[in-house]
Amino acid sequence: MRIVFAGSGTFGLPTLRALVEGGQEIVLVVTQPDRPAGRGRTVHAGQVKRFAAEQGIRLLQPEDINARGAVRSIRAVEPDLLLVIAFGQKIGPSLIGAPRYGAVNLHASLLPKYRGAAPINWAVIRGEAETGLTVIEITDRMDAGDILGQRATPIGPDETAGELHDRLAQLGARLVTEIVRELALDEVGRRHQNEAQVKIAPRLKKTDGLVDWNQPAQVVHNRVRGTTPWPGAYTYWRRKAGRESLRLVLAKTKVIEGAASVPARRDCAGGAGPGVVLAAGREGVDVAAARGAVRILSLTPAGKRTMSAADFVNGYAIEPGARFASAREGAS
Repeated sequence: MRIVFAGSGTFGLPTLRALVEGGQEIVLVVTQPDRPAGRGRTVHAGQVKRFAAEQGIRLLQPEDINARGAVRSIRAVEPDLLLVIAFGQKIGPSLIGAPRYGAVNLHASLLPKYRGAAPINWAVIRGEAETGLTVIEITDRMDAGDILGQRATPIGPDETAGELHDRLAQLGARLVTEIVRELALDEVGRRHQNEAQVKIAPRLKKTDGLVDWNQPAQVVHNRVRGTTPWPGAYTYWRRKAGRESLRLVLAKTKVIEGAASVPARRDCAGGAGPGVVLAAGREGVDVAAARGAVRILSLTPAGKRTMSAADFVNGYAIEPGARFASAREGAS
């Protein structure tokens, strides 16, 4: 089968590699233009581009895949299928109808749940126990096409969005190669999505990482997992008077079993209200939530490297009774 692959992130790379190794004919790889990244804003080629170059596959990097020149280039290779995975641009009607078998997309959720740009993150943030992958036909409506195939997988209780992303990428390679074979044999089944079950997974903002200690411990833990590695779950440590609060990115946490009896609020300074440090030592920093408590295992203070909570305790002399907050406090 002659396939045009459109993808820009690392999520589709295992699928592209599997198709090449499986003998499928990748006639063109379409990926986003090189863009500056990192602190130095250095322009780097993406992994999809590098793989295409290594394999000698023709490459196209349009600012707009639906522009006349890009459409002409894609049609010129006479594809049987347009496969889109984490590409970052909407596919227009002029491309959807061009290949013999149309255009299909690998989406990182069990559609119709979590349509949108960040399905992995929101499934973790919202405490789902299961997610998966769906191959759909691309239509004009976002993630609304007929389902060609699905694969479910459990979400680990401490699994982060980044870890789940990498695992789903590998599972996706197997699912897509199966669907491609079925399409070639006209054996693939199709079913409509149930619009009554739709959930939306909007693109994450930096502020989506803000930790609210007035939520139960499990909700806080899910927020940390679902925003790791990006945008990162963050809180503020209210240090001594005369110093501005320190921003902390929480890299790894766990819910402390048996901590459900922690009271929601106390007026005294050393009380166990939301955000108050209950214990700080080698095992981590235990922080009270509205119900239960969260143990911080590793974190990143602003401007510093990621460190274990034990190193943070030693280096910053944090003690029980200290308080974490959802807003920065200025010097006083």
